[in-house]
Amino acid sequence: MQKTCYNCSEKEQTPPFAPQRGKGLAASTQMARKIVVTSGKGGVGKTTVCANLGLALARRSLRVLLIDLDIGLNNLDVVTGVENKVVYDLVDVVECRCRPQQALIRDENEPTLYIMGSCHTAKRQITPDAVNKVIGRLNDSFDYIFVDCPAGIDVGFRRAVSCADEAIVVVTPHISAVRDADKTAGYLGGVMSYVGIVVNRVRGDLIADGEMLSAFEVFSVLNGTPLGVVPDDDDINCGLVSGAAAKPFDILAKNLHTGSREMYDCVTPFRGIFGRLRRRLKRRR
Repeated sequence: MQKTCYNCSEKEQTPPFAPQRGKGLAASTQMARKIVVTSGKGGVGKTTVCANLGLALARRSLRVLLIDLDIGLNNLDVVTGVENKVVYDLVDVVECRCRPQQALIRDENEPTLYIMGSCHTAKRQITPDAVNKVIGRLNDSFDYIFVDCPAGIDVGFRRAVSCADEAIVVVTPHISAVRDADKTAGYLGGVMSYVGIVVNRVRGDLIADGEMLSAFEVFSVLNGTPLGVVPDDDDINCGLVSGAAAKPFDILAKNLHTGSREMYDCVTPFRGIFGRLRRRLKRRR
């Protein structure tokens, strides 16, 4: 009996969940922006930035899909809080066990945010062509498709990069992270139409004391467009954020969607007399 490959089926089906585009925008004339979110090294908060940026865009009524391509070290489902809802994942789609739409999980609070998880192992090597076919089936159902990429520059990185037209490099203001991000951004600059730089885990108190690189110093040495700044905040490290903790990602989403250059200010609260007091209190924590 011949096995049906849902991913390779010639007959395209519109996902039943897909929200309608605005008037005058036909599905065939506006495709998703496909963006890979990567970093030079692990542990810089790449997945957290990817998840919260997607959430911020969804709050602007844009249709967003987050795909976890960090096979083996995947945790996008954990960060977004859907780990207990995963029935099918990306590997299931690639290996023809389900249709792409069946592997999508809708966020409980934002109806235009979807997550496609991954798995810890795969029976066979997942090729770039296979992933591209999956994304191609979903391309006209979303405004943004973010691919959460493995850290470093290896097979997993190149597979993720081949699925996108644009890239976001997440880096922390530490010399080792900047050095690795420089190599990554340099490579991406030759293959992507756009490379945005996000400086994550910025501590305004340390910058005010001259003990940490500022975001603008990091921007100046990397080959890419300054996209945003995210402070070092315990609330942000918990996963998807809301309220005041979401402001840096709202600015980030605005910059990405409109091309503006607004930057979250991490340093001004630590300047002046009251700023010095805040710095002392923060050091004592």
